[in-house]
Amino acid sequence: MAGASSPPGGRRRLQDDGVRTATSVEQAKVEDTIQEIFDAYKKNHNTSQLVLQREKHVQYLKKGIRQLSQAYECLDASRPWLCYWILHSLELLDEPLPESLGSDVCEFLNKCQSPQGGFGGGPTQLPHLAPTYAAVSTLCIVGTEEAYNVINRKKLLEYLHMLKQPNGSFLMHVGGEVDVRSAYCAVAVASLTNMLTPELFAGTAEWIARCQNWEGGIGGVPGMEAHGGYTFCGMAALVILKKEHLLNLRSLLRWVTGRQMSFEGGFQGRCNKLVDGCYSFWQAGVLPLLHRALHARGDTALSMTHWLFDQLALQEYILLCCQCPAGGLLDKPGKSRDFYHTCYCLSGLAIAQHFGSGELHHEMVLGVPENRLQPTHPVYNIVPEKVESAMMYFLQQPVPSLEPEATAE
Repeated sequence: MAGASSPPGGRRRLQDDGVRTATSVEQAKVEDTIQEIFDAYKKNHNTSQLVLQREKHVQYLKKGIRQLSQAYECLDASRPWLCYWILHSLELLDEPLPESLGSDVCEFLNKCQSPQGGFGGGPTQLPHLAPTYAAVSTLCIVGTEEAYNVINRKKLLEYLHMLKQPNGSFLMHVGGEVDVRSAYCAVAVASLTNMLTPELFAGTAEWIARCQNWEGGIGGVPGMEAHGGYTFCGMAALVILKKEHLLNLRSLLRWVTGRQMSFEGGFQGRCNKLVDGCYSFWQAGVLPLLHRALHARGDTALSMTHWLFDQLALQEYILLCCQCPAGGLLDKPGKSRDFYHTCYCLSGLAIAQHFGSGELHHEMVLGVPENRLQPTHPVYNIVPEKVESAMMYFLQQPVPSLEPEATAE
């Protein structure tokens, strides 16, 4: 449904019941700012406002992959993430990756790979599961044999076993913290590279399920507040492990759909928090996974044309409120652009534009048809073809043995 019209009216502003709090004051400020943007759009109603500024975003991203300003010094331990955020954004925008750039990315990420397995946040840095996930995902996006061969699968498997805890969880790094992110990162990289063994993930699904709390969402560890990022990580990991049934899916559905803001159209990360463009993926990305899980369970009330959230309202929020005029996307009006929000705003926009796959694929593109992005895989947040290519490549290789290599006499 390319060129779909704007979502209907009926936006509901915050009702504070006459009790002003710090939270309600900040929410009202955001709503006032967004009201001005909506009013300007209704007054002018020219289609240029509902246009994805594709060329400007591409220019911003291409510049960033080669050169960053001094402001990015604080992300020196997140350099594989910068590669992922930029390259995934470019693939969603259907911007071809030059072979030379792909090769340069492979060379750089190889320098980030630790001799003990996994990847660090930069060359010579200690390995960590978060940049390991970012590096493996980026190499899958590059999608060449050179990229796949960067990954030392035997050392990576050894590293994952080193981080595995007796209760099924994973450390983020040796001596580090445990949370649902680490479980997802481990499950994702293992499944992409054909190392998803029962031994490695014994107890992991059950541990993740214990992180679902009374709200319905998933917290970082058992007993913690539900959070959009942790909820995506937990649900996606369980989908890979084929253990979604361990969750209370109805309770999870209520919590996630309740995070779409009734006025702004975007998503918040937790209850009583402000809208943030990055949750366009972390929250909306959970809903395709839930849809499939409920369908597999025989839920006959599910639509076969759209997800269980307001897809047009989310697209409107991203297109009107999250685009920087100079290129790049942002959290909310008044915030600065960055590669993280560019990646996850575009990822959420792709989720909102595309329903299903194959014969059940339906498109709902708000604004001009040229706003259409490439679809993204809701489990890995890489375009589906790249996921399939990586899995097919690594399925041809055996799971590495953890037995010590025999030395010559």
